[in-house]
Amino acid sequence: MSALDWGVLAGYLLATTFYGCLFLRKNVSSEKFMAAGRSLPGWAVGLSLFGSYVSSISFLANPGKSYDGNWNPFVFALSLPLACWLAAKFFVPLYREGEQISAYERFEKRFGRWARVYATVCFLLVQVARLGTILYLLSLALQPLVGSLPLPVLILLLGLLVTIYPMLGGTEAVIWTGVVQAVVLIVGPLVCVGVILSGVPGGLGAVINQGAAADKFSLGSLAPNFASSSFWVVLLYGMGINLQNFGVDQAYVQRYLTARDNRAASRSVWLGGLLYIPIAALFFFIGTALWVFYQSHASALPTGTKPDAVFPWFIQTQLPAGLKGLVLAAICAAAMDSNLNCSATLFVHDLWARRESAREEDKLKMLRRAVVGFGLLSVLAAIAMISVKSALDVWWDLAGVLSGGMLGLFLLDRLVPKASKSAALPATIIGALVSVWVSFSAKPYWPASLPQAPLHSLLTLTAGTLTIVLLGALLSQKKESG
Repeated sequence: MSALDWGVLAGYLLATTFYGCLFLRKNVSSEKFMAAGRSLPGWAVGLSLFGSYVSSISFLANPGKSYDGNWNPFVFALSLPLACWLAAKFFVPLYREGEQISAYERFEKRFGRWARVYATVCFLLVQVARLGTILYLLSLALQPLVGSLPLPVLILLLGLLVTIYPMLGGTEAVIWTGVVQAVVLIVGPLVCVGVILSGVPGGLGAVINQGAAADKFSLGSLAPNFASSSFWVVLLYGMGINLQNFGVDQAYVQRYLTARDNRAASRSVWLGGLLYIPIAALFFFIGTALWVFYQSHASALPTGTKPDAVFPWFIQTQLPAGLKGLVLAAICAAAMDSNLNCSATLFVHDLWARRESAREEDKLKMLRRAVVGFGLLSVLAAIAMISVKSALDVWWDLAGVLSGGMLGLFLLDRLVPKASKSAALPATIIGALVSVWVSFSAKPYWPASLPQAPLHSLLTLTAGTLTIVLLGALLSQKKESG
């Protein structure tokens, strides 16, 4: 990279980190660290929600998917309007009606201590997998630019960087740095599109014509096939994940609580969710445009380049000085919304500080230690990602398996008022087993002697959730009638 690129990238990283650390003096209590005084404007919370959605997974993996295939994964974003409506109308008032800070406190009141612990552990594992995927993709983009620095070392350095300001500045730092990151996240992809189109003979028209001829803009088959990645499978997956995000994901719930009132929190949901749709389309368009670009510049792409690495290679070799640093800053912005503060909040509030004797100063210290601990776990997860073909596929599998139980318990609570504690536990166990079966039975390592699920692995969340709700309702009804 040129000195200008390094200056832009380093300036952004240092300025953002310094800005986030400025909130250290405001964190005088654990409540302030976790909920930012419950006084933030809705537009800031909404941009932070948007930044949480646009991680490095979106920035690098989505272009890789459309480059390698088509726009089928974009169907995920089409379920957002429904999820936003449900969140604004039902979820925001639900979580803001009391002084709760954990999304899973109500699980304990409804089904017992085990439900709260189970949901908390699942969330923590999902966040470790998420940040691990983000750090891996970010390191993949930066490695060609830092010489001989090994990928695991680069992952560790980036992991430390994204841990510093959440550890010092807490949730308020995450929200306000998220506002800055959101602006950079919008500018970066637009710059990339402009540079790609300028290098394609025929420009935008050529990308559309060649992409359409190769069926690159397809959203997937509309046939009612649930064993392949059809339009309906991805739509159901998106509905499940987005309901889980807005309904029971601590990273979203905790942001609702930082808003100054219910109206501001509802507006933040709409702003964050709807802003993601056109930006997601932009990322998939980048992948398609790169495919067309390298059709006419085949020698410019090394043979055997993984789909996830095509966009980073383009950034390294094709972007002019200054713009390269800006786009890399945007990729870093996508990675810096780590949700580590949310993981720390749950760990301390739901698992560690169960005893009333836990002092306030001890809680605040443990919150910061937990941020560091989950940051290091995420680094290890990122290093484990190095050997995978598609980080997006791995992330979707893990998210589906680990999220089904949380959403299933939430819906069982809301949709089945008479669901009993004794019915929820076996329903959750069986739902978790169904999730594992659907997700992994199609993998090469699945024992041939065991039956294979007749569903695509993207329906893991849907299958697990429905199993918990339906079985929980059935067992509760039998107990009541018996």
